[in-house]
Amino acid sequence: MFFEFRFWKYLFSQNDLIVSLKDSTMRHFEKRVWFVALCGVILFALRDMWGMHTEDLTSIFVNGYDDTFTIARITSLIGAVIGSFLYMVFHFFGMAFLLHKMTSVDLSKVTVVQLFVVALFLMEKAFTFFLYAIVGYTTDFSILSFGPLAATFLSNEFFIYFFNELTIITGVIIAIQFRFLRAFTTISARNLFIMLIVIQLLLACMTAGIEVLPIASWFERGTTG
Repeated sequence: MFFEFRFWKYLFSQNDLIVSLKDSTMRHFEKRVWFVALCGVILFALRDMWGMHTEDLTSIFVNGYDDTFTIARITSLIGAVIGSFLYMVFHFFGMAFLLHKMTSVDLSKVTVVQLFVVALFLMEKAFTFFLYAIVGYTTDFSILSFGPLAATFLSNEFFIYFFNELTIITGVIIAIQFRFLRAFTTISARNLFIMLIVIQLLLACMTAGIEVLPIASWFERGTTG
């Protein structure tokens, strides 16, 4: 028996998806994966073309290096596209494999819930991009996260970026993963819930650590050394 995977239908109807995966064989899942991937690439490309997080290139243009600026923008766009692939591959394949090993749930089933995870992350980025486009400027912090609140009361950059990774979408993702994986694993609900929270906290720590690393100065030191 077969059933057709429909993204929006099953995003809001997890129980139907769980029952269908237990009793039937899924079709057309790959098409939805490629569609989400295409949307992700377009989103990252649009953010870069609009100038989001490319403020450092402005000085090149102001100083009159038009050719250098053009090359830098093209390089930045290519980097954004490559970055979008790496971002989606990590959260789709990488995290699916990790959850598969930790919960013993079939990898084919875990990839289903991770497709929702990737899509939700992209929706969050699209929403913040839309807001930034309206106001005409960007910040390092998401309005949907605890980052702005942390920046008000904390001075440590690591903790500010850490809390910036803890968003409303993070909570929604944990809830979706918990509800889905609990139907296919023998791990207790308590341990599964704690595991999913710890994973998100570790990801937030990794991202915060990368944000505070002086990567740009390392490159500059390497080119001038």
